[in-house]
Amino acid sequence: MKIGFIGLGNVGGKLASSLLRNKFNLTVRDIDEKITKSFTDKGANVANTAKELAENVDLIITCLPSPEICSEVMEAKDGVISGLSENKIWLEMSTTDESEVKRLGKLVSAKGAVPLDCPVSGGCHRATTGNIAIFVGGDRKAFEKILPVLTVMGRKVLHTGDLGSASILKVITNYLASTHLAALGEAWAVAKKSKLDLVKTYKGIAVSSGNSFVHETESQVILNGSYNINFTMDLVVKDTTLFDDLAAKLNIPLEISPLVVKIFKDGQKKYGSRAWSSMIVKRMEDQNNTDFRAEGFPSELVDNEPEGKGHEI
Repeated sequence: MKIGFIGLGNVGGKLASSLLRNKFNLTVRDIDEKITKSFTDKGANVANTAKELAENVDLIITCLPSPEICSEVMEAKDGVISGLSENKIWLEMSTTDESEVKRLGKLVSAKGAVPLDCPVSGGCHRATTGNIAIFVGGDRKAFEKILPVLTVMGRKVLHTGDLGSASILKVITNYLASTHLAALGEAWAVAKKSKLDLVKTYKGIAVSSGNSFVHETESQVILNGSYNINFTMDLVVKDTTLFDDLAAKLNIPLEISPLVVKIFKDGQKKYGSRAWSSMIVKRMEDQNNTDFRAEGFPSELVDNEPEGKGHEI
């Protein structure tokens, strides 16, 4: 199977690297020529346009920063859709709006190709090792056809149902992660002001009912002071806004999420759109004239779990 990958950023680049590392026939495209060259140096092919890429591969993967950018890549005159033909598969790995992936899916289906939405979850450090979780929505037969590709990029793969269902689930999980990250800022502030040992506090939370994936990972780079989680403020604002928009469509009144969006928009204003998202706790550090530093924590997360073949759950 020939694979094309569009979007080699923080997440996409790592997913594409897993494909290349596992000897798949890979063609790439990205607006950053330096990133593209790093892939061609390792044996990947490069496409001059998204249309050219789609014409020459069986599976087209997009992993892009926003629904707007994905729409442009898909629908442009020299975009993916113009290069599609019967039985090709489009795999949307961006975190996107469910209604948008369905809209583009209709255009893909009209060309005889098959659309699937396929966001990932678990952090860039797990994307690096091919151990990230993958959600897939859409036609079951198409899912089974590309499962060998998915199990190289991720460890646990879940078929969530119809097209769009994976994007909904991803937006839900990102909302929960963002909420706990905002809450961690207050938790660390109380721990520091109470003069607790922050190393012991980290361990205590990790073995308690208050634990979460966010604490186990992001608290480490918070305590180190690098905040380097490879995920930025603007992406959190995008994802939590997608959650709010979805709830509005479903006529579900929200209380917590709008506050989380407000908190991250304030963090974006204070520290910049491209600041690491875990810097949201710095609002509490600054307000309390303190910091949450402790010895022995890494400046960047590394997945110590050996790379292994993934499987459907």
